[in-house]
Amino acid sequence: MVPAPLNQGSVALRTALFLASMMVIFAGIKAASAIVVPFLLSLFIAIICSPMVTALMRLKLPRGLAILVVMVVVIMLGTWIATLVGSSINDFTRQLPEYRAQLSDTFAGLVEKAGQFNLSTAQIKEQFDPSGLMSVATNIVSSLGALMTNTLLIVLTVVFMLFESSGLSRKLHYALDDPQMRLKQIDRFLESVNRYLAIKTVVSLGTGVICGFGLYLLGVDYFLLWGLVAFLFNYIPNIGSIIAAVPPVALAFLQLGLGPAAGVAGLYVGVNMVMGNMVEPRLMGRSLGLSTLVVFLSLVFWGWLLGSVGMLLSVPLTMIVKIALESSEGGRWAAMLLEGDPQVVSQPMVAQADGEAKSPEES
Repeated sequence: MVPAPLNQGSVALRTALFLASMMVIFAGIKAASAIVVPFLLSLFIAIICSPMVTALMRLKLPRGLAILVVMVVVIMLGTWIATLVGSSINDFTRQLPEYRAQLSDTFAGLVEKAGQFNLSTAQIKEQFDPSGLMSVATNIVSSLGALMTNTLLIVLTVVFMLFESSGLSRKLHYALDDPQMRLKQIDRFLESVNRYLAIKTVVSLGTGVICGFGLYLLGVDYFLLWGLVAFLFNYIPNIGSIIAAVPPVALAFLQLGLGPAAGVAGLYVGVNMVMGNMVEPRLMGRSLGLSTLVVFLSLVFWGWLLGSVGMLLSVPLTMIVKIALESSEGGRWAAMLLEGDPQVVSQPMVAQADGEAKSPEES
């Protein structure tokens, strides 16, 4: 009769120690965010570039030369985008006070019309601040500026990561005391992470290009900037598309009127429905989605921990945690809690060497 209370006490003690350890780790990460953020950016860029390096090596290029070619292309493309988008950011920031004043004047006219229907205009002004719409755009521009810092450090880190990526799986097996390479969960985890980030990047790139081109056809200013914002925030499902759509819709309303603004809103809704509900699940082979509540909480948590860049990387970071949980028998229950559709978690994706995703029945 005595062991039961002791066991319960030991479980409670281990739980308390685990929670305390996690708090210490999170506090350390937050204190070292100036170092952690560039490292995470480098890690994600390296994972995205790894398939291109592998493809060039299949063409008989040496690994060093393949990495050099990929990095030259990435740097040239990044410089071109930074130049075009940087000018747009400067112009938009310079005209932002004027846009906010126009929006406030327009909102004042709407409030006066609302007063004709015996609505409390004072309460409307108190509950809704039109300048908040433009503040969203300001925050997005600030996050883009944060991504462009520490360029040299990020590029060098990516290069070294790409050189070390070929032996990462073998090192993990040895680190986990598995020199015979029998723990297939390690390889499955690495393949799943690479596949998820590669597909998500392709889908996000398509989303950004289509949105930017659509805004160009509609005549909205700074279409390149909003296309880049759509690309970045597409990594955040559901919430990210809404945040990315607010500035161009508000700008189209001020610049072109209500009809074109409705067209911009329809463009974003249509693109995100097609890319998020049709193209992405088809490429993934199965749903890798998260619960909407988990997406929101991860946005808040990683944003608090790592700042604006943490918000952009919140869902990929949470997805890596989820894939790691799915790769272990003991973590399946936690992965199911993060999943938007519990029925899908019962059939975890098995990442094959050829890149195809199969369920256990198909394997």
